[in-house]
Formats: sequence, structure tokens, C-alpha cells
Amino acid sequence: MTQEERRIFLIHELLGEESKYIQVKIPEEPEEQKILLRALMNVRRPKPVNAQFLQIQDEYLQMEITEKGITDLDSLEEIQAGIYLWQGDITTLRCDAIVNAANSGMTGCYVPNHKCIDNCIHSFSGIQLRLACDKIIKKQGHDEATGAAKITRAFNLPCKYVLHTVGPVISGVLTNRDCDLLASCYSSCLKLAAEHGLDSIAFCCISTGEFHFPNQKAAEIAVQTVKNFMQTKTSIKKVIFNVYKDIDAHIYWRLLNGN
Repeated sequence: MTQEERRIFLIHELLGEESKYIQVKIPEEPEEQKILLRALMNVRRPKPVNAQFLQIQDEYLQMEITEKGITDLDSLEEIQAGIYLWQGDITTLRCDAIVNAANSGMTGCYVPNHKCIDNCIHSFSGIQLRLACDKIIKKQGHDEATGAAKITRAFNLPCKYVLHTVGPVISGVLTNRDCDLLASCYSSCLKLAAEHGLDSIAFCCISTGEFHFPNQKAAEIAVQTVKNFMQTKTSIKKVIFNVYKDIDAHIYWRLLNGN
């Protein structure tokens, strides 16, 4: 199968799951097809799917990520001992684990083609990630607590694992409780990664996007929490602060360079 044939197959399969999609026509342009496929994956509720779908989906997503370009942790330079700063797409980073800024439902973002990191990670990992998260939530019997963390396989991402953590949502004045919860997100992920004997972990900017945590304060908490943890006996030897926006890149650069 070509990449286009895989994409058409996946769209047909997903449209066929719901009678309400009977009038949806597959666009001719490849980019529009990609938008439709991602949207269908985003809104799909966690439910089983056949092995053929998974095989073709996996082949498709791995090719898409390869075409985006994979960045290997070994190609990055330390900014401090064991600490890295990297601006890029976290779904293309090869390391032991990346951190997903999840919501309390933890099964991903259901808004079609939303630009949040939760949506991006689930979109390129594949529908298996939503199924794995749904299994965790059903087993524990309640939504994920703010500041806690869970671990799953990364499926089609170049990293090995995804750590899911729910950051605090800021709707008014920032409180000490908010800061403590954000620090807990970082420490919970680090502890969980260490429990699994992982060597490297990449953090996104937890809570600073849709959850409106102030960027500067969030970065200060992230850096301090990581530095404190790295002073303990742990399997983790490399921590990457992954940023996407220029504002966060500037903030972390100043913090890590002591300016």
C-alpha cells in the first residue's frame, strides 16, 4: 500500500463505524484527507478495532512521523549537566518517555484537529493510546487527579512511553495551591519514570496552554522541581525541557543560563 492508499483505507473504515457519516465524502486533496482522518480519530470513542486497521494505521503513522523528521536525544546538547532545552515537536522526539499534558478524563482531546499537545500526542500515537488510557481510568473508577501521573506505551511515537499528567487549570488569581499542584505534576512524572527504570524524560510546558498557567512561573517551578529531583538517587540521567513557542524558549533559556 502507498501512504495515500493507507490513508483512504483508514478514512473509509472510520466513516463506516458511524451511520451519521454516511454523507461524508472523502476529499481529493491529500492535506484535506489528512485533516479528515485526524478529525475522525480525534472524535472516536475508545472501543475495539480490528487487527487489519491497527496494522495499516501503524504503518501510516510511523511513515508520517518519519517524514516529519525524528530528533534523537543523543543529537541534543546539554545546557546543564543532564538537562536539555529543545524547541520542536515532541511527537518526533526519540527518548525513553515524553510527558503529555492530559485532561482529567485522560483519554485525549476530542476536539477535531485541535492544536493542544494532548491532541497531537494521541493523533500520532494512534487509537491504541486512547484505549490504554480508557482502561486505566475504568480500572481506577474515577477521573485522574490533578498533579498525579500515569504511564502507557507510546505505540507509534519514536519514544518508548508516554507519561500523562493533569495540570492545574487557572481561571483567576494564581494561588500557592496551583503552584504546588504543578510542582506535583513534575515530581509525579519523575518518580513514575524512575520506578520504571527510565533514563530520559521530556517535559512539555504543562498547564501553560489551554490551562492558562503563567509561562514564567510555570517554567520556574518546572526547573526547580527537576533540579531538586536530580539531586536524589534515580535512574533518570537526562531531562529535556521541550518548548514549542518562542516565549517559552526564551524563558527557559534565561532560567537555565542563570539570567
